[in-house]
Amino acid sequence: MPPVRGKLAAMLTDSLLSSARSLAPDIVALRRAIHAEPELGLDCPMTMAKVREALEGLPLEWKSGPSTTGAVATLVGGKSSDTTRRVLLRGDMDALPMDEKTGLDFASTIPGRMHACGHDTHTAMLVGAARVLCEQRDELAGTVDFMFQPGEEGHHGARFMLEDGLIDPLPDAAFALHIMPNAEFGVLAGRAGPLLAAADQFTITVKGKGGHASMPHDCADPIPAAAAIVGAIQAMVTRRFKASSAVIVTVARMAAGTTFNVIPDDAVLQGTIRTLSAEHREKVHTLIAEVAAATAQAHGVEASCEITPGFPVTLCDARAVGLGRRVAKELGGEEGWRELDAPIMGAEDFSYVLEKVPGAMFFLGVAPDGDNWSQCCAIHSPRMHVDEDALPHGVAMLAGCAVEFLDKGFE
Repeated sequence: MPPVRGKLAAMLTDSLLSSARSLAPDIVALRRAIHAEPELGLDCPMTMAKVREALEGLPLEWKSGPSTTGAVATLVGGKSSDTTRRVLLRGDMDALPMDEKTGLDFASTIPGRMHACGHDTHTAMLVGAARVLCEQRDELAGTVDFMFQPGEEGHHGARFMLEDGLIDPLPDAAFALHIMPNAEFGVLAGRAGPLLAAADQFTITVKGKGGHASMPHDCADPIPAAAAIVGAIQAMVTRRFKASSAVIVTVARMAAGTTFNVIPDDAVLQGTIRTLSAEHREKVHTLIAEVAAATAQAHGVEASCEITPGFPVTLCDARAVGLGRRVAKELGGEEGWRELDAPIMGAEDFSYVLEKVPGAMFFLGVAPDGDNWSQCCAIHSPRMHVDEDALPHGVAMLAGCAVEFLDKGFE
């Protein structure tokens, strides 16, 4: 005898997914329109206009602020309840400053810009979820905020929207999706605890005394010191932190000198710091400055270190992950969910929301159905492709998380 499906399961599989699939042509068309006209940073007016047009006439209340072109649309459910809950769903809108090499019919029409991180799909799926939930308004006992956010690619858009008061009152839970083009089609994945790393930038400036390359003894050459600092930083990571501690310091740029026979006055190192805890983050900031200064001193020069804080660690609440796991399995069966055994060392500014609200981010596999997904181009590739047939699944996942939370909370 087959198991009895509850009301939630029936709604998810029969109603939300069906509604999402019926919207597939609109979702895909919106995604392609956004993809063709990518925008950067905190200023995404064309994208926001497309979102507003797609949601025109729906029972949504809109809020925007001075710091970004982002907006929050709010849906108030029509079902009375003793417990009124509020849930937030988020989609980011900005692209990357890079040329596209996909050859798609709807490829970027703006040189030097590409939606290579999938934010076009995130926005389209959030629009789809808003339309699906508006259809279910009479059955919703609570409030849903749809956060359309620019400036995720290093511009702190979520933090600005919080500071502008666009997420006030704070919701009781928050959820977001991120596509993965090199992950199995339609499969959702996540984990409790750290999901993504904190990401900070550093600039080390080594100051010496320049002169003729034939007379280094009359100079204070900053280049050998800079090279030694690179090695010292790697030794610091491996010798001052446990091997099980996820700490990555990458020197990604070295700049010094102007020609072959001149020792320069200065050398500059730049790179990133990735950590999975506030404690390790603070410790690396202190140590990298100490190591740079001490190594430079040993070479007879000076070094200063400037840290530019990036996004904090993306911490997923175990209850929210459990809710998402249940929804994913209702949508796709046992094979529709993958538990990640380790965090990913990328970074995400949805972390600002999760610092204030319990919630979770999930990954949606969008590799072409049937392809060897492990060989597909990853995010930030100029050749990244998305199987758009997976997008309705993401729409249903977002809508399902909202329905489940408003219905039962974190039970």
